[in-house]
Amino acid sequence: MTQPASSPPASARVIVAGLGYVGCVTATCLAQLGHRVLGIDTDPHKVSSVLDGRAPFYEPGLEDLVRDNVAAGRLSAAISLQGALADADVVLICVGTPSERNGNLGLAQLSRVAGEIGDELRGGVRPRPLVVAVRSTVFPGTCEEVVFPALEGAAAQVVSNPEFLREGCAVDDFLRPSLLVVGGTDPQAVGAVAGLYTALDVRPCLVSLRTAEMIKYACNSFHAVKIAFANEIGALCGPLGVPAGEVMQTLCRDVKLNLSAAYLKPGFAFGGSCLPKDLRALNYRATRLDLTLPLLESVMLSNQRQLQRAIQTVLDLPAGPIGLFGLAFKENTDDLRESPVVEMIEQLLGKGRDVRIFDPHIQLDLIYGSNRNFLLSALPHVSRWLAGSLEEMLGWARYVVLTQKPSPDAARLIRSSGLPIIDLVNALTS
Repeated sequence: MTQPASSPPASARVIVAGLGYVGCVTATCLAQLGHRVLGIDTDPHKVSSVLDGRAPFYEPGLEDLVRDNVAAGRLSAAISLQGALADADVVLICVGTPSERNGNLGLAQLSRVAGEIGDELRGGVRPRPLVVAVRSTVFPGTCEEVVFPALEGAAAQVVSNPEFLREGCAVDDFLRPSLLVVGGTDPQAVGAVAGLYTALDVRPCLVSLRTAEMIKYACNSFHAVKIAFANEIGALCGPLGVPAGEVMQTLCRDVKLNLSAAYLKPGFAFGGSCLPKDLRALNYRATRLDLTLPLLESVMLSNQRQLQRAIQTVLDLPAGPIGLFGLAFKENTDDLRESPVVEMIEQLLGKGRDVRIFDPHIQLDLIYGSNRNFLLSALPHVSRWLAGSLEEMLGWARYVVLTQKPSPDAARLIRSSGLPIIDLVNALTS
């Protein structure tokens, strides 16, 4: 790793290492954008197919683009990197990372290609560092643990550029992308890779190296969860005589809460009078119908695990008085039913920790009905732990724990206190 790399010219010289599904589509589409692309693969069939103007596998629209770009001289192929890196601007590594028997990723191909690039670079002279972008799906930290060592002492900068291509529509996904992610530590190297896609109608997300690696896993996991969720709702709708398609089509019309960024923010456990109750009822009725819905059944368990992680984070604080901001299950309400904060306080008190609580919307004398019953059944003597004001709590506490988002004025006061803050809801980082 040496001096920063420069951004590529409008027409860059690109090497794509690996001509499998992702690599061939990537190489061909980059050539279609006007770049000069050399695809490298040890499989003679894949190389000869490209050189003959044919796609090595079927993908709608790919064969025509391979033929046209080979004929135009923008796309070529070879079986070896040897001698190919001298005038390249960017190398995109698109090799397979198959599952091993234990579920871990197999990184042998990545390690081999990165090693070949390092050996080739150390054996030659370049006027500028080579940008090496990993397009293969790899776990966060892989670039640092596998690619960096392979390129040690070589004139190279490493970037993560995960692909988001679906089989059957990969060409369209590439040329009309909904997401473009480039991550790295060197801004010029990141810009060089992002610059390859300038002709596309997409704004690149420029992030850190590990963030880029993780985004691909987050996206694929989210897609899998969406499919499983729709299938489980469909499985429940069937015996109830409910049209599953109509349910999901209507669900999708809500773009404020359902198909949106709402709730997709790591933070504290959920609570309240609706979500826990309705999940329990749905799962109970499913069991009465002899249905097993593993995803929906696991949601409450997952929520409990998140709460336990939060509680442990607070318990790990050194001895000292702990001030909690928030008692209701979320901000801007006085609803205490199934508030995860109540369970947290129970466990903190059970471990002998000294706590004070402030919630701007909780006045004990005004709480009534099931709301009051829930609180007093869990914390019969809650009044002794409630602070009358935020200033009172901050003046007493040694640590502050945020269990709900404070108002701007309250956030400023908490920050200015100088106390260590455990922000369980990521309120002060967004």
